[in-house]
Amino acid sequence: MAAPRTIAVAGAGVAGLTAALALAATGFRVIVLEKADRLEEVGAGLQLSPNATRILIDLGLRAALAARAVAPDAISVRAADHGGEIVRIPLGRAAERDGAPYWVIHRADLQMALHEAAERAPSIELRLGTPCTDFAADNGGVRVTAGGETIAAAALIGADGVRSAVRGRLFPDVRPQDTGSIAWRGTALIERIDGAVVPRETRLWLGGGLHMVAYPISAGRAVNIVAFTPGTWRDDGWSAPGEATELTGILDTHGWGRDPRRFVAAADGWTRWALATIDSRRIAARGPVALIGDAAHAMLPFTAQGAGMAIEDAMVLARCLAETPDDAAGACARYTAARAARVARVQRTAERNGRIYHLKGPAALARNLVMRGLGGTRLLNRQDWIYRWRVGD
Repeated sequence: MAAPRTIAVAGAGVAGLTAALALAATGFRVIVLEKADRLEEVGAGLQLSPNATRILIDLGLRAALAARAVAPDAISVRAADHGGEIVRIPLGRAAERDGAPYWVIHRADLQMALHEAAERAPSIELRLGTPCTDFAADNGGVRVTAGGETIAAAALIGADGVRSAVRGRLFPDVRPQDTGSIAWRGTALIERIDGAVVPRETRLWLGGGLHMVAYPISAGRAVNIVAFTPGTWRDDGWSAPGEATELTGILDTHGWGRDPRRFVAAADGWTRWALATIDSRRIAARGPVALIGDAAHAMLPFTAQGAGMAIEDAMVLARCLAETPDDAAGACARYTAARAARVARVQRTAERNGRIYHLKGPAALARNLVMRGLGGTRLLNRQDWIYRWRVGD
């Protein structure tokens, strides 16, 4: 029997580990190259809608993730000034309708579940402290340089994030673009939040020029809080410590009320993140090298689909490679063609949502009236094209 083909994956985040599991399930040997010496949390919470959870469940992760995640019953969309509910979107109905849960989860918990599954898979080798430093097409495959060693692989998958070294080699003129928005991320133990908290609810506050979201993580023991504010990024890197007084000052300026402020006051600390995007239209596979996740199409988080698109990418690329294991270049080309329209549409939707969330004055009042008029079920139905997607669509 011939030895299984080897696929190299650069990056051991959500995208890279999902790709490794999907590839292993189709019979490939996978070497995951991660520059960090150990896997650590980056960011805080994630929202995983049915299009993503369906894939994770198919990879055998239902029990591991269900023990760590929360399935919120609804999204409560609220006015930031007085805290009143504008509309309630029934997420529980999405799970019943689409045959897979809508989960909110700490990023570290998702990465841990993926890591544990990868460690159990005999055909996956995870090399920490081993960055991918170079690669070159060779005899129908690719030779990857990592940790002073050359690895012969059928294909290389760049899953190394918004500052992707693989993308930098493939497309040196494609760089992350600052969006003029900053995400403030914090977490709070649920008992520290002053006032009644609905443990199975996501809250979304809309205020002129900014918005904030909060939802339970860590099996309901904590709340993830993210505030999106305008601002020009001047710090080195993509994240920096944040001061609560600066965030509360921004909320003061925009007239935010008590309802969202009690979540902000309960946070243990804050980290600021630059929101950057990658124009996916300028990227395609080159030979047996393909990009997935943020490396290919970093997007604004205003559809809660960053992780979802990475998970979809991973499974689609694994299926394409399995279909033609002796033609990795052809498989990578089919993958990029299959993903282009959907990813571009999600990116556009996220940009549009940001504009809608940040409306001011009469435009904001009109938005609220339209949302109330449509109602939660009709607003949920507008997400069908995202949530009901399946591999092969």
